[in-house]
Amino acid sequence: MASQCSSVDSRATLGGVGSINSTPISARIESYEGVEKKCISDVRRTFCLFVTFDLLFITLLWIIELNVNGGIQEELKKEVLQYDYHKSFFDIFVLAAFRFTVLILAYAVCRLRHWWAIAITTAITSAFLIAKVIISKLLSQGAFGYLLPIISFILAWIETWFLDFKVLPQEANDENRYLTIQNIAERAPLVHPGPISDGQFYSPPDSVADSDEELDDKHDLEKPIV
Repeated sequence: MASQCSSVDSRATLGGVGSINSTPISARIESYEGVEKKCISDVRRTFCLFVTFDLLFITLLWIIELNVNGGIQEELKKEVLQYDYHKSFFDIFVLAAFRFTVLILAYAVCRLRHWWAIAITTAITSAFLIAKVIISKLLSQGAFGYLLPIISFILAWIETWFLDFKVLPQEANDENRYLTIQNIAERAPLVHPGPISDGQFYSPPDSVADSDEELDDKHDLEKPIV
């Protein structure tokens, strides 16, 4: 009975040790593999959402500007069909659409891990807006002459900061952590102990010599004392 209890306890102890050694590493590997299988990381998805917000916000401000100055149809004819670099806000909308197209293609579709694409869009945006503010007559057209260029400039640089300081470093850290855990798992193979039979843990039966000695002792005790 004691041998059976000891065998059960030993199997439970070995099973617990095997599960303690194997579970944390395997769970981490599975979690990181799940992250790698994602089409796009969470932080990159947030960046793409912010790029979309950039386009929608500039579009909304441009539509409000069209309504303030008159009817949308009449102002569209003036700013699009009769485009004037010095007075039209249409080019700022086109600039936002250019940023959206390039950044979504680069970082959502192609999933680039380099900053060159956003560096190009930010440089073009900054140069164009600075030149437009200096050369054009937007500042004489009321609040939107200040609002649209400034907001477009700020949003472009926020996108650059977010990608360079949040998206790319976090994805690099996640990849390095995954490779480190994978190397540890390969160097230290996981040991999964198989089922242990009761025959591996038993108490040996009494030997024949011990049984003979016990019989002699019994005979001695049974002899009458003279």
